[in-house]
Amino acid sequence: MADTDGVTVQLAELLRHPEDLDKISFLKSEFIRKKAAVDGQLKVGLKEQLEITQSGMNSIGDGQRTVNQIKEELMKIDKLCAESQNMIRDFPNINLVSQVHRNFSQVETIKANIESFDSRLDELARLLTEDDQDLENQPNILNVHYGLTQLRDIRDDAMDQIKKASDASLENTLQNHFDRLDDVVTWFDEHIGTACMNLIHLIQTDNHSMVVRLAVIIEEEEKSDKKVKALQDAQREYKDLASRFKSMNSSSRQLRGYKEKFLEAIEMHAQDQFDAAEQKFLEDPDKLNKIMAWYFNELFAVKQGMTELMPKKWKIFRTYTDIYHSLMHNWLIKSIDDPELSPPHMLAIVDWVEKYYQKMAKLGWSQADLQLPVLDSREPEVIREYRQLIVKSVDEWMDRMFKTDQKSFKERQHDSLDTNEHGYFRTKTLGDMWRMLREQLLVAGNSGRNDVAEGVIDAMFVALKQRQSLWQRMVDDESAKYKTPSAESEGLQVLQDWLVAVANDQIACIDDHEESGQVGYLTRFQRDFETLVSPKYMIRANAECEALRDGFVDLGTHCITTFVSLIFIVDFRPVIPEFFTPKWYTEFGMKRIITTFEDYIGDYKDVLHHSMQDIFAEELADELLVRYLCSVRNKGAKFRRGDPFTEKFKDDVLTTFDFFGKFPDFASIKRKWRVVDYLVRLLEADKQAAVTVYEAFKREYWDVQMGWVESVLRARDDWDRAMLSSVKAKASEVYVERGPETIMSKVK
Repeated sequence: MADTDGVTVQLAELLRHPEDLDKISFLKSEFIRKKAAVDGQLKVGLKEQLEITQSGMNSIGDGQRTVNQIKEELMKIDKLCAESQNMIRDFPNINLVSQVHRNFSQVETIKANIESFDSRLDELARLLTEDDQDLENQPNILNVHYGLTQLRDIRDDAMDQIKKASDASLENTLQNHFDRLDDVVTWFDEHIGTACMNLIHLIQTDNHSMVVRLAVIIEEEEKSDKKVKALQDAQREYKDLASRFKSMNSSSRQLRGYKEKFLEAIEMHAQDQFDAAEQKFLEDPDKLNKIMAWYFNELFAVKQGMTELMPKKWKIFRTYTDIYHSLMHNWLIKSIDDPELSPPHMLAIVDWVEKYYQKMAKLGWSQADLQLPVLDSREPEVIREYRQLIVKSVDEWMDRMFKTDQKSFKERQHDSLDTNEHGYFRTKTLGDMWRMLREQLLVAGNSGRNDVAEGVIDAMFVALKQRQSLWQRMVDDESAKYKTPSAESEGLQVLQDWLVAVANDQIACIDDHEESGQVGYLTRFQRDFETLVSPKYMIRANAECEALRDGFVDLGTHCITTFVSLIFIVDFRPVIPEFFTPKWYTEFGMKRIITTFEDYIGDYKDVLHHSMQDIFAEELADELLVRYLCSVRNKGAKFRRGDPFTEKFKDDVLTTFDFFGKFPDFASIKRKWRVVDYLVRLLEADKQAAVTVYEAFKREYWDVQMGWVESVLRARDDWDRAMLSSVKAKASEVYVERGPETIMSKVK
């Protein structure tokens, strides 16, 4: 049913439109062809399965016949045994006498062995003492092994016999007699262990005799253990059969596990090497290839020198390779899973994997032969973690440095500011920030991978943009504390110093002088990473750098703009409200403002970057003009026909021009201040001409706002609603194309 539904869905997909009906004949032939191919495959597969099944059934039948034949032969043997006993006269008596004779011989043998046990054990201890003086060669090791094997068998047989007698006191006495044997066996095992741990050294020093003797001992023990294991398995699985054969119940020997201890010693030796290598790796990850030279040297020694000295069935080179490869895998996985692993160490491991397989190939092992991937195929994951570690480090550094700046900035710590070689105010963390970025860029570049470098650079772009936003927000928050009418000016000067320092920082980031070879931090940063990324990425990176460059300019300008706004809010709080009021005619408000400007320019001339000084002057001029124009809303502002306001406007403008005339951008400043002329014309024009003046004003300054024009007209002493209505009517008629913003966009 499910197959039918699937075919229906497939047909519905193929026949969606009416014109698809023309394809039916083609689709039919195509389905018939596919069906024939599938049927052919099914027939071949079915034939193969039938042949395999038939072969299996034949094998089962042959096996059943063989089992039946064996069963019949065993029944014949059992029958013959029973008949033979009846054929011999007095067989039970003969059998009993034979048993007594055997038992008597065994008792004599056990007695002789027990009596000579201590002297033989003393001789073996003497031989071991001699070997203690020459552990490199151990000339007596075969004799000691042979003797200990005999004594251990004697002990095991005797203890087995005494246990069958069920006499606890005799068992304890006999056990005490054999106590010293365990100490000598432990002593011998230490000698064996020492030889096993030094196998590589023995091969490298051509001590083949010691290696062969050790192999003989381990092989002999392996054979004995296999016999014991087979007997134990038979006793466990075939209890009824075992009870009928004395040979299956007479063995008292236990598994001794020398082959397993031999393999454990190989692993322990390699693990010791790994432990020593790990410390060196932590100290200098760049030397991992050199640190791991022992690994391949030892495997090469096994291949060249040990293969012919060990039993072929051990496949000793394969055995060593499997143990060493497993340990290498475990060590690498443990290292990359270590949360404290640094990016250089992580990169060294990733680079090492390819070199590892190359060196193993020289030893004759392909990657497929080694089966277990040495890094569990986690290279892409490690690369991502490596990249993320660098990104995390960048974020943590940026966060720490900004918090340091934030604390100093909010606490108005003047001593936390620095000066450069030109005497300009600077924050202390800017150079450290770019130095840190360069260092992390080098770490990313060491990976030799574009994707790593590009990911890190993206994170750096984000961090730099975030830093710009955080600085702007912090500048706004701190300056807002002085913008309330009741705010005190305590700490204002230090805040202004900080604003200058932050503005200078932004210029330092983008201050390029190609003719002198001096470039800003951003250009240097760009040059550092352009060799680490792909050409395609570089196109996007250049756009990001331009965006950052604009951001630095905007933040620097914002700091100067904030500085200027604080001057007007704090210093000119009592002056600005007097403009266009009766006091304006008698006081010299503009002169007082210009004098203050001169003081600020003089105070900050040597500590503000020269390129920012022109911006500072222009911002002062713009802010003064905006506040001057907005003063038409001052309480008490009124222009009477008989008052000399035209001359006063002229005096204020000339005072302003006299000060700003010494700056390079004076032409731009003068052009902006021409708007005052329209203000005067709106004030002095008669009621009918006001409409014409407004129209000209609107055509030159498209963004002049009607609210401000209304305030100007209301400030006239002859203001009436008719005049305002006519101006508003003209405003609705006049169409002006939008252009770049003018100074009037700031006048609300």
